Amino acid sequence: MRIAGILLAAGRGSRFGGDKLLAPLVTSAPGVAAGTPVGIASAIHAGQALAEVIAVLRPGDADLAAGMRAAGLATIECANADEGMGATLACGVAAAREADGWVVALADMPWILPSTIASVAAALAAGADIVAPAWAGRRGHPVGFSRRHLDALLASSGDAGARELIASNRAAITLLEIDDPGVLRDVDVPGDLAPAAAPAASSGPSLP
Repeated sequence: MRIAGILLAAGRGSRFGGDKLLAPLVTSAPGVAAGTPVGIASAIHAGQALAEVIAVLRPGDADLAAGMRAAGLATIECANADEGMGATLACGVAAAREADGWVVALADMPWILPSTIASVAAALAAGADIVAPAWAGRRGHPVGFSRRHLDALLASSGDAGARELIASNRAAITLLEIDDPGVLRDVDVPGDLAPAAAPAASSGPSLP
């Protein structure tokens, strides 16, 4: 079964004050050295977990694209990335539309363990419809979608991403309780890179 990874990496990082995906990690992440750019750390983890990962970037983001390819990922540019995360998601799924399922990850979450990403993919391969990891009872990322949701994913738009799709299919969600607080920890502002940053201290990531 073909499960493709989609790494959403087309945001402008306006709240961060610049390109947060190229900002260096202050401390190491699992298997990734301090100083590694946020987006590249996320790419490394996705590439370790999945045989196929496509990073979706905004047009002209050459430095990030080069880093993603160096990490072993394929890259595509989403011409309408500025329309929001939903548009980026649709671009990524369209590029891997023949897959049997998709694991959608966010490039500003560099602390997710590769084993967590692999567990989401394995659940999809075993027949789950929508899959997400949970830590301390809170649903996190990445989120996996079966092929049944292809049309809905291709129709994603705006900043809501797949939130409406998830909300309308709550009964179909498989939650994997995992010992990985990284599933809740993202980078929105520079302070989120501090060693003391923790999921409980933030609002958590937006849903794809």
